[in-house]
Amino acid sequence: MNQNTATLRERVTGATCTLCRKHYTDLDLLTCPSCGEKGILDITFDYDVIRKSLTREMLKSNPDKTIWRYLPLLPVEGTDAGRMLQIGGTPLYRSERLEKAWGLGALYIKDDGLNPTGSLKDRASGVAVLRAHELGYETISCSSTGNAASSCAGNAARLGLKTVIFVPERAPEGKLAQLLIFGAKVVSVIGDYKATFDLSKAAIEHYGWYNRNAGINPVMSEGKKTVSLEIAEQLNFEPTDWVACSVGDGCTIGGVYTGFKDLYELGLISRIPRILGVQSTGCQPFVDAAKADGVLIPAEENTLADSIAVGVPRNPVKALRAPKASGGTWISVSDEDILDMMRELGRNEGVFGEPAGVTATAGVKAAIAAGIIGKGETVTTISTGSGLKDVRNALLAAGKPTRLEPSLAALEASGLLG
Repeated sequence: MNQNTATLRERVTGATCTLCRKHYTDLDLLTCPSCGEKGILDITFDYDVIRKSLTREMLKSNPDKTIWRYLPLLPVEGTDAGRMLQIGGTPLYRSERLEKAWGLGALYIKDDGLNPTGSLKDRASGVAVLRAHELGYETISCSSTGNAASSCAGNAARLGLKTVIFVPERAPEGKLAQLLIFGAKVVSVIGDYKATFDLSKAAIEHYGWYNRNAGINPVMSEGKKTVSLEIAEQLNFEPTDWVACSVGDGCTIGGVYTGFKDLYELGLISRIPRILGVQSTGCQPFVDAAKADGVLIPAEENTLADSIAVGVPRNPVKALRAPKASGGTWISVSDEDILDMMRELGRNEGVFGEPAGVTATAGVKAAIAAGIIGKGETVTTISTGSGLKDVRNALLAAGKPTRLEPSLAALEASGLLG
């Protein structure tokens, strides 16, 4: 970390409501006091102060490859950041086979499934857990379809905080196993994500726990924006024409845009890439809203991509703003397309993504076919979670092994080797 970083109060000026645009100087507000729960906040920074401690030269000389290299742009004091799990610094692979097959100028895959608990959500949870620790909380809680929960529990365990996690009953076993191993008190809610969120909200308010819910706490998108900061830095501050990410609650895509916007305001990049938001056709409230002048209607949650199966998103303003402000757009893909992309990425690039993790790349392929992304353009896709999170669907995509008697003759007769 940069030891010359200004204090939190010097770097962060407060927060602005995304609805009424009122500005508040209280650094720990969760939502707008005037607009209530729907008044999601944008944390605001003093870029003049940050420019003194976040330059290309300083980043180049900083040996810390975790998200804390970007501490000047994060809403935490950061004194205990060195005690956290090693979040960030995930690889950015160039996919030369797929870019050639698809006619792109370049295709990069950001493999965030290699974060400590196996997903991009570690970026948000790391910042939230550290802030909860700084504020003196003993317990942190959230609702989640799985990844946010396991990342919260793992990062909290590292700092000695307790966790109470609410998950819908469909949560994959791999994610439940992580939660229980990390010592979380896990409540499997009989119902969908909305029911799960509602129970977590009531419990958090009743017991006074720190609220890690992405649709409520503005710190979440600030942590997630570090994926954009890394992508830009890994591309020598010349981002691709497009950046694609899968979308559930809306916090991730909001953070992706915010990260690039921060870099643009600081003069570290000359343009903001176009953001492509990708959802499953089985749960596409944002895709539908974009076609209906931003009117968000609750959607079914009929997709195997559990991490983005959010029928009532809690972060609509930031999510819908990202493609619109960047000149990007929305697209949806079928679950069959998602399973196909799990195989395609695995067999061509050795990247093992869970269904929601590969949805962005499936969306890029669909956007090329639809003429949204042009031939010769450059693209970065964010693989948000490891395939080990959801082994059942991975096997559905990959198929079963060939079962044989232990003899060479049986192997040759099987036709397995061609």
